[in-house]
Amino acid sequence: MHIPVRLFRAAVLGLAVAGLAGCGLFSTTDARFDPAELTEYAPALAASTRWSTAIGSGGDYGFSPQLVGDAVYAATPSGAVAAVDLNSGAIRWRVASDQPLQAGVGSNGNTTAVVTQAGVVVAYDAQGQERWRAQAASAVNIPPAVGNGVVVVRTTDYRIQAFDEASGKLRWSVQRPGPALALRTSIRMVMVPNILVAGMPNGRLLVIDTASGAVRWEGTVSASRGASDLERITDVVGEPLALGPLLCGTSYQGRTTCFDISQGGRPIWAQDVSSATGLGSDGQNIYLADLRDTVHALALQDGQEYWKQPALLNRRLTAPAFAGKTVAFGDYEGYLHFLSRADGRLLGRIQLGGGAIQSAPLSTARGIVVQTGAGNLILVGVSD
Repeated sequence: MHIPVRLFRAAVLGLAVAGLAGCGLFSTTDARFDPAELTEYAPALAASTRWSTAIGSGGDYGFSPQLVGDAVYAATPSGAVAAVDLNSGAIRWRVASDQPLQAGVGSNGNTTAVVTQAGVVVAYDAQGQERWRAQAASAVNIPPAVGNGVVVVRTTDYRIQAFDEASGKLRWSVQRPGPALALRTSIRMVMVPNILVAGMPNGRLLVIDTASGAVRWEGTVSASRGASDLERITDVVGEPLALGPLLCGTSYQGRTTCFDISQGGRPIWAQDVSSATGLGSDGQNIYLADLRDTVHALALQDGQEYWKQPALLNRRLTAPAFAGKTVAFGDYEGYLHFLSRADGRLLGRIQLGGGAIQSAPLSTARGIVVQTGAGNLILVGVSD
């Protein structure tokens, strides 16, 4: 029986990352893929909730908070969109969309954008008043990127579309051929001056001029391997890192690669460490959880492995965030775990409730902001 590619793709997009990671999709009764039990140890830091604010209800991989100045912007699948004061947790404004949401939030402080389940991009102004609506080419499962005068979305048919920030008019569209299947997980595009950086489901990074839509550079983080469509999934996941001349990304069932843009985008190193949720950096090292949730620290300049920590095996870790001398990861039970950036030791943890943490935690000067599966924003602070 012939199955249309778009339906086959949608089926995989609906799968939880946890089911795919570590081949758990095929090994649900294999004890090797059971989540590690939490170990007892003497905490080396105290983690506490500084504030907690209810935004809406629900959570998903397409939703992650964004920090602009001293405001945190967030949205939930129920349709809630809000701006929250970072210092106090007070809601500055909150609106309720008339449709359930599929992705959010993207903001530059002046414009905040979300996408409905019908693929409608909705933009709000700095006071939370609706500015415009525009129809994307197809469904959108990752948060929009806002800046450089445009609101950009990446659709499930592998199209990147830019809408004018002021009017909502379509400015440009870029499309790349994509694989039969793509992963639904935590993914973000990055906006830097005049440029958008986007990871794609074919293991590639795109650098796009935001004024014209011209592709300025394209590089391969990893190439597809394997005989089946499932084995060949190699999406670039998480948020690409743009650090000075370096541009780094990691892919599912692939590797982690850094390019030097000042040398024409030449790859300077690659490590066979892949992820389902993405990477982060403190400016010296890159940190990520691999497909079995062993945490790795790789030197930013040459990719050399600094340390690895297997104590959180199969706990479905998020992308990392940073607070003080720690790197932190959320997990499937709502815990936020703190590890030493120096050697990977477990330093402490806090249970935040609300089910699995699917959104990437957000690093701020006040602590780490977590969006829970129940639709709450929580600021977690740490002290030695």
